[in-house]
Amino acid sequence: MAASSTHFVLSELRERVARLEGGATRRREVLPFGIPEIDRVLPGGGLALGALHEVAGGANGAVDGAAAALWAAGVAARTRRRVLWCVTRQDLFAPSLAQAGLPPGRVIYVEAGDEAAVLACFEEGLRHGGLGAVVAELARLPMTSSRRLQLAAEASGTLGIAIRRWRRQTEATDFGQPTAAVSRWRVSALSSRPLPVPGVGRPRWRLELLRVRAGESADFEVEACDAKGRLALSADMADRSAAPQTRRIGADG
Repeated sequence: MAASSTHFVLSELRERVARLEGGATRRREVLPFGIPEIDRVLPGGGLALGALHEVAGGANGAVDGAAAALWAAGVAARTRRRVLWCVTRQDLFAPSLAQAGLPPGRVIYVEAGDEAAVLACFEEGLRHGGLGAVVAELARLPMTSSRRLQLAAEASGTLGIAIRRWRRQTEATDFGQPTAAVSRWRVSALSSRPLPVPGVGRPRWRLELLRVRAGESADFEVEACDAKGRLALSADMADRSAAPQTRRIGADG
């Protein structure tokens, strides 16, 4: 029994080392945002596919939390296959996801009982290899779990997005803890740009790239995802000359 257990552990370690070596030697594919100001600060010119990414709302309110979910929906919408979305509570509003480019027919929803089950579904979805993206809503993301998710994403080439949501203020501090995610983002809702006629303009967000592996952190003012999941640079920022404060040096991931 002991020999069998040792053999299993060694086999698993060899598999992980092989994945790490393979990931280091092959060029990772990316999903560009189509906005030069954003793509140029991301290694490879876009959001890395076959990788884990984190996103959270800029505050604890439902508005910023919804903005983070819509950002994730817009990213997932621009992948080619179906999307697995894992939650612990059934509070997603499907029409809003559709407005961000992700119609109900492309989404497979999984309502898990707790975060441990969400993590298990997240990892299994990433290992499947037949999905465009896997999205999971989590309050906590331990380093060990994030490493497993990153390895699973690398092995299958599937995009993984962890939306960090919390019910208590004490859980929010976990978002600052180190993880194996390739990038970490924060989305905050801004007031819409005034229109020359009565009506409500396209929603705007402050999009912060807090950390990216082998790249720089930055922040942008963008218009929210359109019906194809695409962002647009806010007119105010597009008209502004490249200002030093819009980019800041960040630590390597």
